[in-house]
Amino acid sequence: MTIKHADEYRDPDISRKLVEQITNLSKTKIRLMEVCGTHTMSIFRNGIRNLIPETISLLSGPGCPVCVTAQNEIDAFIEISQKPDTIITTFGDLMRVPGTGSSLQKERAGGKDIRMVYSTFDAIEIARKNPDKKVIFLGVGFETTAPTVAASILSARDMKIDNYFVYSAHKTVPLALFALMKTEGIKIDGFLLPGHVSVIIGTGAYLPFFNQFQMPCVVAGFEPSDILQAILMLVEQTENKTPGLENAYTRAVSFEGNEKAVRIMNDVFEPADVAWRGIGIIPGSGLKIRDEFSDYDAMKKFEITEKDSKEPNGCACGEILTGLKTPVECPLYKKICTPVDPVGPCMVSSEGTCAAYYKYHSSD
Repeated sequence: MTIKHADEYRDPDISRKLVEQITNLSKTKIRLMEVCGTHTMSIFRNGIRNLIPETISLLSGPGCPVCVTAQNEIDAFIEISQKPDTIITTFGDLMRVPGTGSSLQKERAGGKDIRMVYSTFDAIEIARKNPDKKVIFLGVGFETTAPTVAASILSARDMKIDNYFVYSAHKTVPLALFALMKTEGIKIDGFLLPGHVSVIIGTGAYLPFFNQFQMPCVVAGFEPSDILQAILMLVEQTENKTPGLENAYTRAVSFEGNEKAVRIMNDVFEPADVAWRGIGIIPGSGLKIRDEFSDYDAMKKFEITEKDSKEPNGCACGEILTGLKTPVECPLYKKICTPVDPVGPCMVSSEGTCAAYYKYHSSD
């Protein structure tokens, strides 16, 4: 099915035809994982789990940037917010994520200067207007946001702003796919690859993964028909026994990606071994600031205590992020952990699986 116009991606008739095609073709039981928090929310919001046949199970993977941020990184953010003469700048979702003993929201309520921003350039402007303060931007996210954070460091250098710093907790998606395939107990038969990340890195970035595992993979957009089209393509690959790396989001994603954005990201950042919540350390999957930009590296400029941080007691967020459990299998879900009083980041973030279940999964 070829979709030519933007409004067609939300056309119920087109979605019904795609569901019919999927239902007629799907004979083999498969488990498909989306690795994008926006996909997770779109799947729930549009009732896609209820539309597709029982042969297909949809799993939510480590696609929420805030959710996969390790507990020791959250604790480091909180510690740095307690430093004198500092202003912390961050995106909204990070504010409410519980650390071991506090959260950024609690620190702000206690008088710390912590501000939500909509872009890194808002943070630079705060630094420009407050030359007597050290302004730290908490860099959390995948390849989607990393280029803009890299660009902010380049801009701060060009503008000779010497009180702007970045704490980089950025992570890259392709290596997480390798780690998922090697995690004991996880069974995945195909991947809905992220749309926003793929706009930056291109479908070519997944070739090493596909070549090694021959796992059905399709890059998907975010409208109902985008996701259903990608599921149909994965079902076709499975039933025809022809695994492939395909792109169902061609209006935004190319094979090469955004080469300028990738170049800026690589100019400022280099690979680092970092921990992902629920997975552990994935070698080379993080982005640390290169030595030539160390003047802007909060990790090097501020003394931060190395903590042995532990996951919140009883929280199954790590297992939910890897598809080993669903939120309803967590003993805290809807009992102790709610959006009003979250225990783990999967309930905090707007892209978190627990938040999606709580809002849309009414049967539990």
